[in-house]
Amino acid sequence: MRATMMSTPLTLSHLLDRAARLFGRIEIVSQTPQKSLLRHCYADVQRRARALSQALLAAGLARGDRVATLMWNHHVHLEAYFGIPAAGGVIHTLNLRLHPDDLTYIASHAEDRFLIVDDVLLPILESFAGRVDFERVIVATHSGDAVPSGMQRYEAFLESATDSARLPDIAEDEAAGLCYTSGTTGRPKGVVYSHRALVLHSFACGLADMMGLCQRDVALPVVPMFHVNAWGLPYTATLVGCKQVLPGPHLDPVSLLDLCERERVTLSAGVPTVWLGLLRELDAAPDRWKLAPGLRLLVGGSAAPPSMIRGFDRHGLHVMHLWGMTETTPLGTASTLKSYLEDLPEEEQLAVRATQGLPAPFVEARAMGEQGEAAWDGKTLGELQVRGPWIADGYFKVPESDRWTDDGWFCTGDVVSIDPEGYVKIADRTKDLIKSGGEWISSVELENALMGHASVREAAVIAIPDPRWQERPLAVVVLEEGAQVTADELRAFLADRFAKWWIPDAFEFVDSIPRTATNKFLKSALRAQFASRGGSERDA
Repeated sequence: MRATMMSTPLTLSHLLDRAARLFGRIEIVSQTPQKSLLRHCYADVQRRARALSQALLAAGLARGDRVATLMWNHHVHLEAYFGIPAAGGVIHTLNLRLHPDDLTYIASHAEDRFLIVDDVLLPILESFAGRVDFERVIVATHSGDAVPSGMQRYEAFLESATDSARLPDIAEDEAAGLCYTSGTTGRPKGVVYSHRALVLHSFACGLADMMGLCQRDVALPVVPMFHVNAWGLPYTATLVGCKQVLPGPHLDPVSLLDLCERERVTLSAGVPTVWLGLLRELDAAPDRWKLAPGLRLLVGGSAAPPSMIRGFDRHGLHVMHLWGMTETTPLGTASTLKSYLEDLPEEEQLAVRATQGLPAPFVEARAMGEQGEAAWDGKTLGELQVRGPWIADGYFKVPESDRWTDDGWFCTGDVVSIDPEGYVKIADRTKDLIKSGGEWISSVELENALMGHASVREAAVIAIPDPRWQERPLAVVVLEEGAQVTADELRAFLADRFAKWWIPDAFEFVDSIPRTATNKFLKSALRAQFASRGGSERDA
């Protein structure tokens, strides 16, 4: 039988070419380190991305070579998102929040040939550059300062482009991007994204019950472009041709709210700590900002407390839960209410919205326990396993890994329940579950409940050794400025929500909670800090 459809490769270039042709005048707004705004459009980005492709080829870029970026969210980074893969290269985004030792390992392991870096981030580069052999360093300048010797200005590099450097034909299964995991359970591991995976992921993200982007939206990714492709938002926004607002290094709540108001942002994405900061500002000055009605806030990275979702509802802003990982490109699930669930009482709707949601199309999910696949009853726990066309099937330059099952599922390390409707709810990471007296306690549920207390800004719950029960929960709490609350008051607050044996025996009040490079709670540091805090005695 003859083929029935044209064989058209799913490559990233098509996304930008379409945006430039059909939506060429739509803006790409970049906030500079000096807080001025640069305005480009899709036609500009396509022209400049093509020049970047040609300049890289003229500089000797070979098929599959890695080009690292060390940049904030702005138009140059967006140009690199498309220009590097179009030349047959692989864009490797470096996480600027990592320790120099980690950056050294990651850049060396990836064998990055070239680096594009923000001038404001040159001090970070200097902290590890002597240990990494970059062939060429290209500096995106945001000021009039001179570029260090041996480096080249980005604009001058684009000017070196020549039309004779013909762009190669790219197959959809070729590598387009590379991102490393945070390395919280060992050395960071690289995940390679193909053109096909990124294009399919962008289609899924744009669906109404996923991120729900359309051409009329104004998208602001607070999540950094160096973290899992900013959750795919720049690619999806380009696919639909909507306006993009890129915040640069200014991610404090007031700067973000000012930018959202000025540019009429309708959708943004970030981790819970970002949104908690915004919520505090809105609660303190509810009339200060005139935001776009119905602004949608996508939240991922860690579970959002129901109190946060309810808080934004008060301001007419809608929070939507996503779940994903570096290995899942990252979208795996999204939490939207099914039509017939909209008739539920408000608190029951909130309980559904606080789950991680339903698997995206083409993503299969299951929870696996010791006795096999867990029932979809909303109670039975198991490790979440997923598979699909944008789920990694291995790590870069790692021959084998126990993260994949013999029948081809990726083991996420998240412990979840799945309810009869298919909504996935994370109970914990496998390493963060607390086993007390043979029973499991979810640190995530305790944390979310504690952060619903008016005096609590942040809370992390960890296991500490106990001679009788094996482990008991310890709550590490950051209070709101000027607030005062005792451990017993917090225990009483939890008593109506949890069984008595779930409630932490011990509370520690601290000024801040250590975080990973992706802004999640660094519980390994807390476990080390409070390792000696064992026993069953309660705080006074």
